[in-house]
Amino acid sequence: MTNYRSRTIPVQGGELQVGVWGDDDAPTVLAIHGITASHRAWSLLAEHAPQLRIIAPDLRGRGRSNALPGPWGMPTHADDAAAVLDAFGVERCTVLGHSMGGFVSANLAMRHPSRVGELLLVDGGLPIPVPAGVSDDDLLTALIGPAAERLAMRFASVEEYRDFWRVHPAFAADWNPTMEQYVDYDLQGDAPELRPSALIDAVAQDSRQLSGDERYAEALAELSIPTQFVRAPRGLLGQIPALYSRELVIEWEARMPQLTTHEAVDVNHYTIVMAEHGVRQVLPIVSGAVARVSAGSGQTTEVSA
Repeated sequence: MTNYRSRTIPVQGGELQVGVWGDDDAPTVLAIHGITASHRAWSLLAEHAPQLRIIAPDLRGRGRSNALPGPWGMPTHADDAAAVLDAFGVERCTVLGHSMGGFVSANLAMRHPSRVGELLLVDGGLPIPVPAGVSDDDLLTALIGPAAERLAMRFASVEEYRDFWRVHPAFAADWNPTMEQYVDYDLQGDAPELRPSALIDAVAQDSRQLSGDERYAEALAELSIPTQFVRAPRGLLGQIPALYSRELVIEWEARMPQLTTHEAVDVNHYTIVMAEHGVRQVLPIVSGAVARVSAGSGQTTEVSA
């Protein structure tokens, strides 16, 4: 991994694990992963963007931050993200969120608007419609389905977990060494009882906020920060329909004058950030945002820690 290192930073209740790629004097992107993922979801993007410093936390309840206590939820994650910026001496930067990370990023912009120069939402952050008739108890399954079921599974070996992911419909055609590193990092415990690192309680609590209540929707619409949204045409299992319909995105374009939308091609909800052809589509959008944020701040995005 390109110039990769990790560190922990203090947050409420303990320490948050953070991964960093790139030179410390490079323009900064704060990158926030999805609901059952970890900071390693950004490894491939970092490999393709050595000119950037990408700072990516393991969210509370995931990865090596899974010992942190609740409450979870988007406001808590957003405040943790602000603490990450404080720890690295970053006053204002481009903020990139994938899937649930888009909701965290949007909450960061709402709660700490001066910290976000531009907001990039990759197949996340816009409220996800809940299917009719779905109860709160069934919401987790309705929104992320098999991703939640995986958290209850146990694996006898690292190779068994790799095999599980290799045949996953979203990854089968795009398996690569970076995905393998991501999968290996996700495992915790001892064989033959290895388990995914994300806590089911954290995931369940967070999933209830992905449909977005009216207060969230109103605050999102009222954001003055330039916002980009990138839609994946296929969903979590590589399927159609996607997580977001084109019609829903058009509705949000009308509601958010500050929103610019992009249609990715030939990717699903995962491969939009974890496969070569997804990263090649997302990176120019990220680079454009970084250039605008840097230009607007006189090429300076950091302050002394």
